[in-house]
Amino acid sequence: MTVLIDPPRWPAHGRLWSHLVSDTSLDELHAFARAAGLPERGFDADHYDVPADRHDALVKAGAVAVESRELLARLKAAGLRVYRHR
Repeated sequence: MTVLIDPPRWPAHGRLWSHLVSDTSLDELHAFARAAGLPERGFDADHYDVPADRHDALVKAGAVAVESRELLARLKAAGLRVYRHR
């Protein structure tokens, strides 16, 4: 049971963002986010969008920093990846 965070490299709204996911369950992810004070509006289907200035604090709180490719692979392996149809 692990909460993962990737590097803040995703630009949006004039900032860089990270993704916070669980490789176990969405319940675990939501519990971690609540404990860390992340707003519910940051949740997007299977992850939380996290601004760069929160990255280090989330790692200190227990999130494991991994590269984006590993984060996505573990999210898929857990069966938690949500695909959007375009």
